[in-house]
Amino acid sequence: MIPDKTPVEKDVYHAAPEVVNGAHVPNFQKYKDLYSESIQNPEVFWGEIAKDYYWKTPKTGNFLDYNFDLTKGKIYIKWMEGATTNICYNLLDRNVNEKKLGDKIALYWEGNDPGDCMQVTYKELLQQVCKFANVLRTHGVKKGDRVSIYMPMIIELVVAMLACARIGAIHSIVFAGFSAESVCERILDSHCSLLITADGFYRGDKPINLKQIADEALRKCRQRNFPVRKCIVKKHLGVTEATEETCTDKVSSNAQSPPAKRSCYNLQDKDNKKAKNVHREMQTPWNADVDIWWHDLMKEASDECAPEWCDSEDPLFILYTSGSTGKPKGVQHTVGGYLLYTATTFKYVFDYKPGDVYWCTADIGWITGHSYLVYGPLANGATSVMFEGVPTYPNVSRLWEIIDKYKVTTFYTAPTAIRLLMKYGEEPVKKFSRESLKILGTVGEPINPEAWLWYYNVVGNRKCPIMDTFWQTETGGHMITPLPAAIPLKPGSASFPFFGVVPAILNESGEELEGVGEGYLVFKKPWPSIMRTIYGNHQRFETTYFKKFPGYFVTGDGHLLSTAEVESALIEHAAVAEAAVVSHPHPIKGECLYCFVTLRDGHEFTETLICELKDQVREKIGPIATPDYIQNAPGLPKTRSGKIMRRILRQIARNEKDLGDTSTLADGAVIEELFNNRCKTA
Repeated sequence: MIPDKTPVEKDVYHAAPEVVNGAHVPNFQKYKDLYSESIQNPEVFWGEIAKDYYWKTPKTGNFLDYNFDLTKGKIYIKWMEGATTNICYNLLDRNVNEKKLGDKIALYWEGNDPGDCMQVTYKELLQQVCKFANVLRTHGVKKGDRVSIYMPMIIELVVAMLACARIGAIHSIVFAGFSAESVCERILDSHCSLLITADGFYRGDKPINLKQIADEALRKCRQRNFPVRKCIVKKHLGVTEATEETCTDKVSSNAQSPPAKRSCYNLQDKDNKKAKNVHREMQTPWNADVDIWWHDLMKEASDECAPEWCDSEDPLFILYTSGSTGKPKGVQHTVGGYLLYTATTFKYVFDYKPGDVYWCTADIGWITGHSYLVYGPLANGATSVMFEGVPTYPNVSRLWEIIDKYKVTTFYTAPTAIRLLMKYGEEPVKKFSRESLKILGTVGEPINPEAWLWYYNVVGNRKCPIMDTFWQTETGGHMITPLPAAIPLKPGSASFPFFGVVPAILNESGEELEGVGEGYLVFKKPWPSIMRTIYGNHQRFETTYFKKFPGYFVTGDGHLLSTAEVESALIEHAAVAEAAVVSHPHPIKGECLYCFVTLRDGHEFTETLICELKDQVREKIGPIATPDYIQNAPGLPKTRSGKIMRRILRQIARNEKDLGDTSTLADGAVIEELFNNRCKTA
C-alpha cells in the first residue's frame, strides 16, 4: 500500500519500486551493525580505519576528546591528538610507493572545449606536487602559513593545494567565479602571504580574465595596508601578456609566455572580429615586482620534496562559507580527522572498487570539490574526471558524452544541473549509452521527486541507485546519505546517518523531537571531519554552532549562499536604506534570491537602479550571487522590537496570501503594499 504522497512521489513509487521498497538493500543489517559499533565504540571503529593510512608517530592522548557544551567551558574537538602524518603523503607517496599505483590514472582532465583533454598518473601528480612544494618553500612559505588559491578547474589547482598540504601550509581556495572584493576579503581575513592564480579561462564561450580580477583584488589589499608579496600565475590560455599601453603596471622584461596551451578561437585571424576582441580582453597585465610565471618557477624545481609531518589536529585548509552577519566564515578543517572521514565516506557512499572511474562535477572552490574530487578519491587510489566546462557547452549532451568517453562508473552532481538538463528532454541523454554507470549521486541541496525520477529512469537507465547526500562545508563530509545495497532509497531524502553521525531534531525549547519534523537539525557527537573553529574567531565558532543549544552542534545554512551577505552588498549602494533577501523556488536552480529594498529619500525605483543593484552584488560577491528578483519595499514587515519578519517576506515572494499568525507584526499596513509591488516570478 502506498502512503499518502504527492502525485509525483506516487509516480516515483510506481516507477522505481525495486529501489524504494528495498530490493537493492541486502546489506541493511550489516549497515546497522557497523553504525552501532561506530557510535558505541568510535575509538575502535575509527582506529581500525586509521590503520589503512600512514602515521609517522602514534597518538599521545585520547583517541577522541571533545566538549560540545558551552556551559561547561571552551568548545573543542580533538581526534588522535599527538599522532603525526601528512595527508599529501597518504594521497600520493603511499599510493605510488606502497600500493604500486604510480602508473594508474589519477585524473582525467576534460577542458572547456571537447577536444581539450589530458591525463595525469599518480606518479606524475606526485612529481608535480613535489616540484611546486619546493617552489613554495623557495618563496618562504612554511608550515602554518596561509596561501590563497584563485584558479579555474585545471590540474594545477590540485597541484597547488596538495603542494601546500605537503609542506604544512594552509590553503584557502576561492571559487573562480567570485569577485575581486571577495578574493580580497578572504586574503585579508586569513592573512595570506601569497596568491596563486591563472591568466584566464573560458566558461562555455565566455572568456574570463582571471588575472585582471586577481590584480584588482591585490590592489584592494594594498589599499587596506596588506600588500601580498608574490602572485604566481599559471599560463592556462596561452595568450601573450599585455603591452604597457593595455595595463597599468609595467610589463616585466623577463615575463616570457610559454607556448599556447589552447586557443578557443583563432587569435591569429585578423579578419575575425570576435577573435581580436577576445585576444584584447585576455591579455595578461603584469607587475614585475609581484607577478611570477608558474612555468618559470617549475623549470628548475626538484621533483623530490620531503613532507612536513603534521599533528593530526594541525590545520589543513580554510574554506569560506556565508555567515549570518554578512561576513563570510573561514571554516577550518584539520589533517587527521578530515583524511579519515573523506576517505571513508567516499569508499562506502560510492561503493568504490579498483577500476571504477568516478566523476564529481563540483568546482574545487566548494567543499564538495575539496572532499570528493581531491582528498577522498585520491586517498582511495581512485581515478577521477575533472571537468573545466559547463553542462550545456558546446551542446546539452556534454555530460553524457564525457561519461561515455571515460567510461564513468560513478557520477556525482547537483540537482540544479539535473533540472537544467531535464528541460531538454530525454533525446540528448539517449544519444549516448551511459552503459558504464553503476552509481549516481546528488549534492548541494535536496533533490525534488520529479528530478529524482528523471535522474533514475533516464540518466541511470533504472539500474543505478541514487546517493542523495546531505552535508555542509562545516561537516567536511557526508552526514546523512543512503549507501548502495545497504539502505533503502527514498526520493528527495538523504535517508540515514553515516557511521559515527548522531543527528537529532530539536524544537525551539531544545527538546528532542521523535522522528522527523519541523525544528532544528543538530548533531549530538563529533565525527572526524567536523570543523574545528572559524579561522581567527573561535568565539564566533562557539556562538554560531553551539550557543543556541548547549551540548549540540547546530547546522547552519550549508551550501546556500547567505542572504545576509547579499543584503550587505545591496545596502552599500547609495540609494538603499534597508534590504532583506529571502530564498525563492526556481524551476532550474531550485532556489534563487528574491530581494526587498527600501530606498533612501530622493531616490526612485527604476529599471536602471535594479541593474545597478545587480551589478553591485556581482562586484561585491560574484556572478553566482546575482539576484533574480528585486522588489521595491517602502516598508518591511517587522516585529515591535524591530526584527524583520523574513517568514512573511518569503510568503509574499511566493504570493502566499495566508500569512498565518501576524500578531507580532508592528505595522500591518506594509503587507498590502508589498503584495502590490511583487515581482512577476517564474
